[in-house]
Amino acid sequence: MQFTTTVLQARKTATGLPVPPEVVAALGAGGRPAVVVTIDGGYTYRSTIGVMGGQSLVPLSAEHRTAAGVAAGDTVEVTLEVDTLPRSVEVPDDLASAFEEAGVRAAFETLSNSRQRALVDPVVQAKAPETRQRRIDRAVESLSG
Repeated sequence: MQFTTTVLQARKTATGLPVPPEVVAALGAGGRPAVVVTIDGGYTYRSTIGVMGGQSLVPLSAEHRTAAGVAAGDTVEVTLEVDTLPRSVEVPDDLASAFEEAGVRAAFETLSNSRQRALVDPVVQAKAPETRQRRIDRAVESLSG
């Protein structure tokens, strides 16, 4: 489904792509489907349609805005397709070992994709080994409590 929309400034730094109700209905996958988003025919990412204030939106993070070269207030051409690929998070070996040692791997596996990413991404993005270890410890602790 292709449509034109304006990048919405939802909160201070949060932006989204408003999705018309007829587009959500035409996707035929419920009100909050997983989708593949393409902006202006060039930049593509995976997301989920959400609802905020009664309006359907696809979240548009700062990372995605930069990569797509768009900003709040810009008019963009959006293509949405239902995302049928399984969602999985690649867990780095050191984090996986820490989960196993602490006995929290099963708890991690029960989390949604986005919650798993919230634990894994900070570890992957750490530049210093000490920072990485602190983030691993924090991830294990969050699953232990």
